[in-house]
Amino acid sequence: MADHVEPTFVVAGNQLTLLTEGPARLDALLALIAGARRSLRFLFYIWEEDQAGTQVRDALVEAARRGVRVSLIVDGLGAEAAANRGFFGPLREAGGDVCVFVPRIGRRYLLRNHQKLALADEARVIVGGFNIEDAYFGTVADQAWRDLGLLVEGPAAGRLAGYFDALKAWTALRGAPLRRLSKLLEEWSEDTGPIRWLLGGPSRRLSPWARTLRHEIHHSGRIDMIAAYFAPGPLIMRRLDQAAKRTRLRIVLPAKTDHAIALLAARFTYRNLLRHRIELYEYRPTKLHTKLFVTDDAVHIGSANFDVRSMFLNMELMLRVEDPAFAAHMRAYMDGEIAQAQRVTRELHRERSGWWARVKQTGAYFIMSVLDPEITVWLNKG
Repeated sequence: MADHVEPTFVVAGNQLTLLTEGPARLDALLALIAGARRSLRFLFYIWEEDQAGTQVRDALVEAARRGVRVSLIVDGLGAEAAANRGFFGPLREAGGDVCVFVPRIGRRYLLRNHQKLALADEARVIVGGFNIEDAYFGTVADQAWRDLGLLVEGPAAGRLAGYFDALKAWTALRGAPLRRLSKLLEEWSEDTGPIRWLLGGPSRRLSPWARTLRHEIHHSGRIDMIAAYFAPGPLIMRRLDQAAKRTRLRIVLPAKTDHAIALLAARFTYRNLLRHRIELYEYRPTKLHTKLFVTDDAVHIGSANFDVRSMFLNMELMLRVEDPAFAAHMRAYMDGEIAQAQRVTRELHRERSGWWARVKQTGAYFIMSVLDPEITVWLNKG
């Protein structure tokens, strides 16, 4: 399916092109870099020292050598090996600026910059759930991650430049306060418009992304989602239960993943979801990494999962597009994913949830939705 061509949508003067296949995402990323004339701003969670990682880095090096201003932010955990072993040295030598997101020494696991964006000339940006690693640019037949990217060309892309620069300045400060980071989320998130950038991260109250998600679950007439990691807290679970009483609600989750604890935590929620007649599917062809939420005519695409960490702790970037045609297209995309998934019924869930499986599911959910967030908040106070 590498040659599959997605239609283009125009919303509020912006051209949107979905990148559903791994090879297409890599091609689009390299084309974005090759076409840049003034500036490139890259922000990614994972950046591996493999073939794709080296290819993208070298393309950035060439851009810097031809006079493009190149700025890169990588997460201190997700790109730890590359950052520590001098992998980005050639980019620095070519004049590129590389920052590593490490909020506090010794706490880097607990607060993560999970955002993904590649912005060229303040005019074109690629966002989504994928990282810079071979496994995100292969095909389903290769057992690569199933994921989504979105190319946005137009004024909405340029609005990310100020946020990136502010985040980069915060990242470069030694001992920068988290209160300032929380303020950035509010300053650069957008409240109105058919295309809105929504940011998530640590905050004393709900982040803009979490607030929007909560509101739309409560008020939407139809809800569809694909989530790579699914472990919402009790309050969000109750909102899903309430939504299911008034509307059709479909959820696609992975049958395969890289973290067994995440799969167990998600399955802990199945009994409650099925009791409220929520349609539940597990995607089987390969590992699922997609983050897609469609509520009525609004589509959310970006880096955020449907778990406590993504909603309240991690730095996340989501794009909300309100457009009936685009929403219909994304629901059709979801129909295609469901066609390759297994419907989870009460009977199936009971068959594979013996007492020991339930113990493991309960423990996994407690760790992901209660213990991990509590430790993160406690250690990052101040």
